[in-house]
Amino acid sequence: MSQSIESRIRELRDEINRHNRLYYVEARTEIPDRDFDRLLQELIDLENQHPELRTPDSPSQKVGGAPIEGFTSVPHRVPMLSIDNVFETAGIVDFDQRIRKLLEVDSVDYTLEYKIDGVALAVIYEQGQLIQAITRGDGQTGDDVTHNARTIGGIPLSLQCKTFPERLEVRGEAYIANSDFAVLRAQQEESGGIVHANPRNSTAGALKLLDPALCAKRKVRFLTHGIGDVQGMNFETHLKYLEAIRNYGLPTTPGIRLCHGIDEVLEQAEIMMAALYELDLEIDGLVVKVNQLAQREELGSNSKSPRWVVAYKWERYEAETQVESITIQVGKTGTLTPVANLSPVEIAGTTVSRSSLHNRDEVERLGVRIGDWVVVEKAGKIIPHVVRVELERRSGEEIPFEFPENCPECGTDVVQDEGGVYIRCPNPNCPARLRESLRFFASRQAMDIDGLGIKLIEQLIEAGLVKNLVDIYDLHQQQDRLLELERFGQKSAEKLINGIEVSKQQPVWRLLTGLNIRHVGVSNAQVLISHFHSLEQISQATEEELAAIDEIGPVIAASVAEFFHSDFGQTLIQELKTRGVQIEEEKSTSVESTQLLQGKSIVVTGTLTQFTRQEIQDAIRKHGGKASSSVSSKTDFVVAGENAGSKLTKAQSLKIPILSESDFLKMISE
Repeated sequence: MSQSIESRIRELRDEINRHNRLYYVEARTEIPDRDFDRLLQELIDLENQHPELRTPDSPSQKVGGAPIEGFTSVPHRVPMLSIDNVFETAGIVDFDQRIRKLLEVDSVDYTLEYKIDGVALAVIYEQGQLIQAITRGDGQTGDDVTHNARTIGGIPLSLQCKTFPERLEVRGEAYIANSDFAVLRAQQEESGGIVHANPRNSTAGALKLLDPALCAKRKVRFLTHGIGDVQGMNFETHLKYLEAIRNYGLPTTPGIRLCHGIDEVLEQAEIMMAALYELDLEIDGLVVKVNQLAQREELGSNSKSPRWVVAYKWERYEAETQVESITIQVGKTGTLTPVANLSPVEIAGTTVSRSSLHNRDEVERLGVRIGDWVVVEKAGKIIPHVVRVELERRSGEEIPFEFPENCPECGTDVVQDEGGVYIRCPNPNCPARLRESLRFFASRQAMDIDGLGIKLIEQLIEAGLVKNLVDIYDLHQQQDRLLELERFGQKSAEKLINGIEVSKQQPVWRLLTGLNIRHVGVSNAQVLISHFHSLEQISQATEEELAAIDEIGPVIAASVAEFFHSDFGQTLIQELKTRGVQIEEEKSTSVESTQLLQGKSIVVTGTLTQFTRQEIQDAIRKHGGKASSSVSSKTDFVVAGENAGSKLTKAQSLKIPILSESDFLKMISE
């Protein structure tokens, strides 16, 4: 046997292990699947020719060994306890109160992670080698499924590092990706076999197969999220443990956030829920964990579950429907968003007929075509999203969707964000961008122009009366042509012209909000105007000066600088100024109206009857207060309308003063 064969086998193992790590741990690839398969097949062939060189931890052993006769029950060294569930954010607040009371601290660092709807599994390594994998079972004893675990993607047969604990038990979830499950169902339908209902059931069934080669065909994967019995190494925090696990070559739950206190938990929870569509796996909630392992030890467990963790779960509702067409929407910043137009279907009491496909990458990941049957999911209060395509229902008549290279509204070549996934129309005068920009510009959160709704905006653009944003301030010169518009009389014209005239005196932060600068909403606009006092001053600021402002940062600063330093931005500001639009903050504000709520942080919640949400927030800011979106120990008081929910509950638990709308009116009138 030549030395070159042995060297080639080692080289192949290292290369395959590296690609496995890239794919499962780092979620990226360097080579196509077919090239990876060729590497693996070459290794298998060489080991078959030279069996004396085959080792138990070779990647070739992940394709499945000999079937076993049955399962063996194995006790867990550390019980695999269940997790307490809550179904409202108030339950998370209560959890935090208990934790802080038990630890006698003011604030706790938590991790927030997705709760994977899979099958719990404990995977054990000794001296860096995989020796056992055990299902949860009853929490005290589980089934030995090592023969199948060896085939699971994301479970290396040996730890990919030089130093590791003598014994390491990682805990996580075995699951089948939605994209792989769609292929599996199509294969089952084609073969005439039983078609599995969902990925979790298919995963559970795979782990119970006696033949590991059959388990391997289901493409089960694994993600680590917990720690079991560890000997020979200590970890200070959950995050440091997960970092070590990734270095060992094991993937961890994606998108984990570190949150300093419960306020950050609640804020990040909303962000993570909105990003569910990005994940190619079933999620049925979020998990909140104490980050410090010493604090976990102090908190301990009760008979059923650890005290240091809670799951925030939501009801999931699914329905199958058909994609009738896929269209492109152009947003106010030029973003091209593909939208699936669906055969109407009822989900959780609401009729769903449209679902955003978000971006080109998402369309490609789902592999969705026009005419496809898809599974649409609604989880909790989340907007419905397409989970997967039902490949087994394809007839062959489905039409692939081609993402346009030109804006469907104006024909301009589209561009992709540098380093991002979004594709945009760069033409600031694109009719679609103009339409959506004007709609937002006239909205209550921006310039609040009475009489300028979307139907009229469409008419104005179609008639050629408005070709850019500034043109609305010239409409008073076009009253004769306004009267030619369908269903538009003298009173409507007077109302519109008056509304436009009034908007010229709106606070300048409203104007800045309405300019549709990427990443600049109401809060950031107010911060910028509070600092610079005028749009001209902002236009003279450097990107570095903008980024140095508290709450702005480099991303927003780059976007603001790009707009104000462009010819388009400079011209727009000057033309607005020429037409009498206020671009500088008024200095003549009464002492009473600026100091009444000075330094106060106020949260508004519930349904209001005497204010719109925007009106009460404007009133708070007018009197020097800060309109905050979340309740914390720094909140001075809460204004609660009807049907107030978790924010009111949290405020009561923190003993924060609660005001009615009438109380608030009385306060500012005095």
